[in-house]
Amino acid sequence: MPLVFEVAWVFWPALNSFYISLTKWNGAGDPRYIGLRNFQMLAADPIFIQALVNNVIWVIGFGGASVVIGMCLALALNKPRKGVGLYRSAIYLPMVFSLAVTGLFWRLLYQPDGAVNTFLGAIGLEGIERQWLADPSTALYAVLIAAVWRQCGYIMVLYLAGLKGVDPALEEAAAVDGANAWQRFWQIVMPQLRGVNSVVFAITVIDSLRTFDIVWAMTRGGPYNSTQLLSTYMYQTSFTVVNLGYGSAIAVVIFLFAILFIIGYLARSGKED
Repeated sequence: MPLVFEVAWVFWPALNSFYISLTKWNGAGDPRYIGLRNFQMLAADPIFIQALVNNVIWVIGFGGASVVIGMCLALALNKPRKGVGLYRSAIYLPMVFSLAVTGLFWRLLYQPDGAVNTFLGAIGLEGIERQWLADPSTALYAVLIAAVWRQCGYIMVLYLAGLKGVDPALEEAAAVDGANAWQRFWQIVMPQLRGVNSVVFAITVIDSLRTFDIVWAMTRGGPYNSTQLLSTYMYQTSFTVVNLGYGSAIAVVIFLFAILFIIGYLARSGKED
């Protein structure tokens, strides 16, 4: 019975998306089979190319920043001390809110008279004040900061769970042998976090490629497609332009990128093991 539900709700819709990507269909009538023409048009579509470049920036920026910040927070808050539970809860709190709510909150902060420009003016940096979400050169990075702010608490919790399994006796022995803090972390702690690293990598790549809510809430892919990601372009194409075949082709590209990233990383980790 579980297999039947899995096939009905997961595998069949996925396979159907692959089929629709080979058709021209506006949701009415029967799809018209056109082969790989949608994928050929993607290769010449400047908006798709822009979205692809933005997604690469997003994967690197979102994944790198959230993992580094999350790990540093986990290391700082791993030892039991007074108030540590309160700090952990405060850092994880943004995960409680939906991405759409987070996007609306940060949109207010980025307003011309919002908290970001007010703070810059208060510390004498009026020269760099701007309309952050209306400027194509800063919009993507402004949204990226908001997404990292929300995600780093989640990554922190994952690493905190992993650090609980690290054997402190090994660190103590390395310290006695003269290893400094960095050497103990890199040579003793990191190898024991390999399983957590695999989970964090998979989650981060998947979240990066399927990011939609926060971008849509803050910029809707604008201005001038400067914050367009594959997911937002897929949504616009499928449900605004109502070209479901072309939108499904973008969805297939997202799926293939996610699979290639994750399988490649897991295969490399397996060889190292």
